[in-house]
Amino acid sequence: MSQVETILREQLVGRREKLVTSFRPYSDTTQLYQLLREVDAALLRLENGSYGLCQTCHDPIEPERLLADPLACFCLDHLTPRERQTLERDLATAAQVQSELLPKPTAAYGAWQVARHYEAAGPVSGDYCDLISLADGSLFFTFGDVSGKGVTAALLMTQLHAMFRALISLRLPLAQLMERASSLFCESTLPMHYATLVCGQAHPTGALELCNAGHLPPLWLHSGAVRSLGATGLPLGIFGQQEYSAETRQLSPGDALLLYTDGISEALNDVGDEYGSIRLAEVLSDCDTLPPQAIIANCLTDLRAFQSGAPKTDDLTLMALRWTG
Repeated sequence: MSQVETILREQLVGRREKLVTSFRPYSDTTQLYQLLREVDAALLRLENGSYGLCQTCHDPIEPERLLADPLACFCLDHLTPRERQTLERDLATAAQVQSELLPKPTAAYGAWQVARHYEAAGPVSGDYCDLISLADGSLFFTFGDVSGKGVTAALLMTQLHAMFRALISLRLPLAQLMERASSLFCESTLPMHYATLVCGQAHPTGALELCNAGHLPPLWLHSGAVRSLGATGLPLGIFGQQEYSAETRQLSPGDALLLYTDGISEALNDVGDEYGSIRLAEVLSDCDTLPPQAIIANCLTDLRAFQSGAPKTDDLTLMALRWTG
């Protein structure tokens, strides 16, 4: 039995125990009996090796669906009409919640100008970005990507959002903040879940602190040249105790920083070629005097031209920051 199946079995056994203890005070036992039969059937499938297979097509059920509902018996392609309607309603609600967590598309924080673009491949996304204006006049930002797809990744994204919003009030140094976040994320998620993340603090003086937990290197535009700023630690949640370091860069007036997820760097065109971070850096190098929203617009225009109509396969998020000095 795999580690995921062991976890799911523990969930099912726990649910069964709760159902059994609910019989006496619960007036209508019909629903309880039905749920108990479903739990017992799922436990039997775990024992005989048929758990997690769609009862219609016998293909594996999507893992994120099983983690959300261990009693699931059908893959997404074979849901009943009622199940499909419920799922569509839940996804619409989740998408609305996600959109309300996002920062504004454009904003100014003192001498810092910021813009972001957020584009989910499906109804919900595992990409993550946030901006928080601090009392000392600096700007705290987070930007990253949760492992996996669909609802599970979206739930983890909202978890990261709440986690960092709570931790920022502790006023920890950036590296310690990331270490605390990684420990919490590891303790509260399944072993296969992790997140790549850039955490930064932009100061009114133009000093930029960055801590990169295994995310794609941000691109720094300085006097027409583009530099890649690499990772300073492993992704969040890989190990319970991880150490991180933060790096500080002093920006010059007009310098810009571009953060992106693999929805753009790994985008494919109609013949299977990958867009790549090198091409993205070339586009950025021609944006020396442009505001952040124009930088993002140029990146997206070049990406669409490259894709030549090829279908979107992953979430895509960009954030651009410029210090005006």
